[in-house]
Amino acid sequence: MTDPIRVLVVDDHVIVRSGLEQLLETVDSMKLVGFAADGRQAITAVEELQPDVVLMDLSMPVMDGVEATGAIKHRWPAVKIVVLTSFSEQQRVLAALEAGADGYVLKHADPDQILAAIQAAYAGGAPIDPKVARVLIEAKKVGSSGRAALTDREVEVLQLVGQGLANKLIARRLGISERTVKAHLTKIFQSLGVTDRTQAALWAAQHLDR
Repeated sequence: MTDPIRVLVVDDHVIVRSGLEQLLETVDSMKLVGFAADGRQAITAVEELQPDVVLMDLSMPVMDGVEATGAIKHRWPAVKIVVLTSFSEQQRVLAALEAGADGYVLKHADPDQILAAIQAAYAGGAPIDPKVARVLIEAKKVGSSGRAALTDREVEVLQLVGQGLANKLIARRLGISERTVKAHLTKIFQSLGVTDRTQAALWAAQHLDR
């Protein structure tokens, strides 16, 4: 049996922490390993608890989520960080992603969406709330050269990237090798004028039908 995904919840609101605790208890594939109420506590908790995924709020006392995200990714780059916040303002979103966040989900998301975001980030994906994606399209200046520049297979790969799937899962879903997925992604990045999976996922959210 595969070990459960170890999750650390970072939020200064007790009600939010309690709600996420109850949510994580509903799935066997995830395990809540601890809480932190501010960014400084989060850094200490990551060092002590070694989580796989951190659910990170942005607005907190002592040290905010953006600063904490940057510090954690600098020291433990393998730890995945999914921002879970009420804020969808462009400046906040960009700051979090530039600090190294692997995903960005809004607190009004359905519980299943939050669980899916944890799973996607853990697997190497880039889960981005559709509302956040729309906010970022202009800021990221993602190329709009369009779908016509992509082959049907590249569109399929891009759609799965937009859903937060990692290369291994994309390969399995499409019945191709992981190496072929990587080759498609290289071509997709070049065609769209983007440099990473997050930007590709943002483009997919704006331009492709789910």
